[in-house]
Amino acid sequence: MNLIPSRRAWIVAGMAVAATLFAIAVQAASKPDVGHFTLGNGLEVVVVPDRRAPVVTHMVWYKVGSADETAGHSGLAHFLEHLMFKGTAANPPGAFSALISQTGGRNNAFTTEDYTVFHETVARDGLDMVMRLEADRMTGLVLDDSLVLPERQVILEERRMRIDNQPSALLGEQLMAGLFLNASYRMPTIGWETEMRGLGTVDALAFYRSWYMPNNAILIVAGDVTTAEVRELAERHFGPLPARPLPPRLRLDEPPHQAAVRLEMKSARVAQPSWRRAYLAPSYNAGATEHAYPLQVLAEILGGGTTSRLYRALVLDKSVALSVDADYGAGSLGLGSFALYASPKPGVAVGDLEAAIEVELRRLLEQGVEADEVARAEQRMQAAAIYSEDSLNGPANIIGAALATGRSLDDVAAWPARIGAVTAAQVIAAARAVLVERNSATGILLPEHTS
Repeated sequence: MNLIPSRRAWIVAGMAVAATLFAIAVQAASKPDVGHFTLGNGLEVVVVPDRRAPVVTHMVWYKVGSADETAGHSGLAHFLEHLMFKGTAANPPGAFSALISQTGGRNNAFTTEDYTVFHETVARDGLDMVMRLEADRMTGLVLDDSLVLPERQVILEERRMRIDNQPSALLGEQLMAGLFLNASYRMPTIGWETEMRGLGTVDALAFYRSWYMPNNAILIVAGDVTTAEVRELAERHFGPLPARPLPPRLRLDEPPHQAAVRLEMKSARVAQPSWRRAYLAPSYNAGATEHAYPLQVLAEILGGGTTSRLYRALVLDKSVALSVDADYGAGSLGLGSFALYASPKPGVAVGDLEAAIEVELRRLLEQGVEADEVARAEQRMQAAAIYSEDSLNGPANIIGAALATGRSLDDVAAWPARIGAVTAAQVIAAARAVLVERNSATGILLPEHTS
């Protein structure tokens, strides 16, 4: 069980890794033998056959995350993720993971702002058991204070380890609270400690009964299976579960931003200064959605590896940075963020690094981008779409994230063509719409001794 911090937690896995995973999913979603159907109770099912090994990955995606929590209950979605392993009448605490481990399989879960995911990888003959276990806990979870209160201590310790002991995470958390004035994305997925301490059994059960049901879930099975096999098992195990009314998923609008946010943090735990800036940005689903694909290309142009503008300018030419990156995730159910990151070279003041970044951003906004520069970025992104499928989890993760936020298999499969259709004019229009100072939050992390 773990919380997966998204880009808003300022942990960047790397543009190349993200592109590879997306490319695998594009290939998977485009296959003619991919199965996609919906049970009578509303459970959406996707089957991604991959017969290279007698193994399957089974994932249940619930369309609920930390942004769906009510005020004063931050961290509840992640807390319930933990509690989902506490057992049912048919499978007492510990039985779920023990049964999977006994077959040589593995299981885990993660929570983000927009969805919560439970996943298992087992030998193909374990699929029936895994599906039975997941269907059982979809509606049969049993909780009381003896189970809930000790687990609350576990998530508090997780917060101390992942956030409170990590200066970068603390700064990132506060930066997002400044970037989003009203939207629920300003709340950390793991929760504020003061609110986490008040979470209890009644809260967890109410959240569970509101959101955990077949008509709010997506089942994805990838591996050595056929659609017919998955359909039969899904009908047997999930089919009898009743659909129930769902509450609306609210994503609050942002008011106009009138001033940029700027934060500086010093800590004795910091060895290397760093600089970051996030801009409020549209997504596939919210805001000026026409900018979503151009912003992905812009992120590649600015920070997509050693050939990117910022890397060449700041690391190679001016030698003021050790590293630089750009990150944009278009998949949020609400508004997203477009972020830049950099670490100064030893002996270079963070202010000088920031000034150099500002020069490059002004040059971009004033002079635009060249058509061949856009074409090269698109080719790099599209090249990833022909990579061989190296994992079961890659396609399932990207397809699940798309479906859980209102997109489709067609959207995933069409990604290379839509990226290839982005023009230089669209990239600069997106840049000028998003890279606006008043819509930004800048964070600087310094060692304690820095003056």
